[in-house]
Amino acid sequence: MRAYCAEPLTNIPAEPAGLTRKRGEQILNKKTVVVTDGRYRAALAAVRSLGEAGYRVVVTQTQADSPVTPAAFHSRYAAKLRWIPGSCKDADYAPRLLSFLQELDHPILFCVGADTLNMVSRQRERFAQVADFLIAPPQVLDELNDKAIVHQRALALDIPVPKEYQGVPEEYPVVLKPHCGEKFGLKAADRYVIAQNEEEYLENYQAMSSYDTPIVQEKLEGSGEGINLLLGKDSQLLCAMCHRRMREYPITGGPSTCCMTFFNEKKVDQAHRLLASFGFVGMAMVEFKDGRVLEVNPRVWGSFPLTACCGSPFASLYAQAAAGEPCAYTPMDYKLGIKMRYLFNDGLATLSYLRHGKVTQAMAGLLDLILVPEALKWKGDMGAYRAYLKNSLRNH
Repeated sequence: MRAYCAEPLTNIPAEPAGLTRKRGEQILNKKTVVVTDGRYRAALAAVRSLGEAGYRVVVTQTQADSPVTPAAFHSRYAAKLRWIPGSCKDADYAPRLLSFLQELDHPILFCVGADTLNMVSRQRERFAQVADFLIAPPQVLDELNDKAIVHQRALALDIPVPKEYQGVPEEYPVVLKPHCGEKFGLKAADRYVIAQNEEEYLENYQAMSSYDTPIVQEKLEGSGEGINLLLGKDSQLLCAMCHRRMREYPITGGPSTCCMTFFNEKKVDQAHRLLASFGFVGMAMVEFKDGRVLEVNPRVWGSFPLTACCGSPFASLYAQAAAGEPCAYTPMDYKLGIKMRYLFNDGLATLSYLRHGKVTQAMAGLLDLILVPEALKWKGDMGAYRAYLKNSLRNH
């Protein structure tokens, strides 16, 4: 079955207006980039960044996976929209997406959702005939999604990691988690549990054992840090952006709701050595806490919109490298100290901090409510922002 095109929205121009990159390079007549899984916040950020860089951006979304029209479909930077029948989990999703890509002139493929990324990885030879992309082979993705494999590789590379326990731990608190929570369909907040004593450990270990043999590690303190990298076809470093979590929801360790850019050359080097040791290509986030590697997300990460907020050329460099154009790594090619937050999730986090008596964190959240714009609020693209707010209210 062939995919079909949605009716165009009236506020979408034929081509995006942006013609120059941050570094001043003229980039007229750029190729088409297909951004998949338009329902995600990261998709809207990618559409805007690529559109401003001068690319013709096409957005896709599987109908069964989005009950509402994605905000990315409303963006003025989206030149074409495409609803694809069914779900991204369907067996015939691959031929449907391939059919659409064949209608275009060998576009660049920017996969936002994990299901789409994994599907293209498994059928990379077929997709490489109709599109350009930077996606690692399935074995590499599987290994990087396995926390135990990442832990052992980091040890071999002399990169700090949390202490792991075999059997009943000698110290508490500890964190228990499956090798790959996403494989079992677990939401971010359900991919680990914390045990404060032996009784909780035994209870949680039994519960986690329903997925696989749990990994048991010491619980680290402090803010989580994401070292976000783009690696080229030979695993060379092309782009790096570092962010620090300011708040998360649930506050016991859920996804980031507010984060801020920083730069740490040592952690960038450690993250690059770790990813390159697997032969990784594409975009990934290496998560650190207390200076130690926790895990790797070998795909577009949840706080990806921060790349647009801080002026990082992440999305445009991905397109450039995927198309085989020359590009080189420039350290700190983004603004430092830039915060972004997700309005509704960060509001829930702030209220939760207040309920738990964490007044300092709650007051910081209230202050950011006044000073820090919502991550997807974008001057000149308010139609997409309004659609995002409407969809978010419906979801909440």
